[in-house]
Amino acid sequence: MIWHSRFATLLVVGTFIAPFPVIHAAEFSGGVVRIGVINDQTGPLSDLSGSGSVTAARMAAEDFQKLVPSIKVEILVADHQNKPDIGVGIVRKWFDVDDVDMVADVSNSAVGLAIQSLARDKNKIAIYSAVATTELTGKQCSRNGLAWLHDSYNLVSGPIRTLVGQGYDTWFFIAADYAFGKNMVSESQRVLAAAGGKSVGAVYHPIGNADYSSFILQAKASGAKAIAFANAGDQLVNLMKQWNEFGMNTGSQKPVAELMFDTDVHAMGPKIAKGLTTLTAWYWALDDESRAFGQRFFKLRNAMPTAPQAAVYSGVSHYLKAVAAVGTDATDPVLEKMRSTPVDDFYARGARLREDGKLVHDFYLVQVKDPSEVKAPWEYYNVLEKVPSGEVYSSLADSECPLVKRVN
Repeated sequence: MIWHSRFATLLVVGTFIAPFPVIHAAEFSGGVVRIGVINDQTGPLSDLSGSGSVTAARMAAEDFQKLVPSIKVEILVADHQNKPDIGVGIVRKWFDVDDVDMVADVSNSAVGLAIQSLARDKNKIAIYSAVATTELTGKQCSRNGLAWLHDSYNLVSGPIRTLVGQGYDTWFFIAADYAFGKNMVSESQRVLAAAGGKSVGAVYHPIGNADYSSFILQAKASGAKAIAFANAGDQLVNLMKQWNEFGMNTGSQKPVAELMFDTDVHAMGPKIAKGLTTLTAWYWALDDESRAFGQRFFKLRNAMPTAPQAAVYSGVSHYLKAVAAVGTDATDPVLEKMRSTPVDDFYARGARLREDGKLVHDFYLVQVKDPSEVKAPWEYYNVLEKVPSGEVYSSLADSECPLVKRVN
């Protein structure tokens, strides 16, 4: 494919770009393209994104600059500490003082919603990785905000329908007490009711909570056939460890991880995680190209990349390709190019950005292997099935996003 602009002609080869001719730095604010990666660097969500997402963003920038050396790229990094006010304060300074053109990752729904409003007001671009609340591309959608990984509906719709069909028709939820957990539960309850199941209750724990005993006892007392965990990172790891300590792993209630990453499995160990199923947008061992990225990442991090970290690489790469294609870092032409150009890389094959800002791509239903089946480090999943994008996204007809064109 060849992209043309009045500034340059670019040849796209696979996931890369070769420039013809050199693009001048004067076309860019401050002579450089600045990308800010903001997420939880030290807290309960740091393993699934954190400094690993920074590594992924830098890999994307380095790969891009090898092919387009005339465009200088800088990566800024910040820790929002899972606090919306801190996150917004950092990003406001980035936009107003530091000439940051785009922010990536975020990995917290409450912080993501706060940044969404700021990016809209400042006309800057935000590419979200692990931000699951459906509000981001629903009522609070913005042309500036792009959801690259998943949302709560993606994560719960297929697994809930499957498990209800298997007889798990009563559910109890243990969820994180912030925007993500609350949205995950509300989406789950909506899908559950439509599938003929019933929610018998939910409890919410503070982010970063350490003792889950009272929540586990409430789940046990509920008598629900399925106990769903709407949390992530260290929260899920600690909860599952205590679930096993309470002997719940030998009981009749089925644990369901509504959001789980391979870093979570690595932290708790396959002995505790075995049999857990989850829906994921990407897994490092899916195919040769994904493995190659995973092995490059492993050499830098001594850990395999999570789906959010792969999404950061993909999102940053797509953004930089658009910048090169239009020959400027000005938001409007870059957004137009990003939205009109398919994403086709190791992370997402033939994906496209919808009107509401969702990147529409396939998902995979995976299950944690029995420890005896794990033959190599980090190869924790059996891929049960590929779930086509057409089956895993809510319909635009049901969208509350004001950007969606209505057909009368």
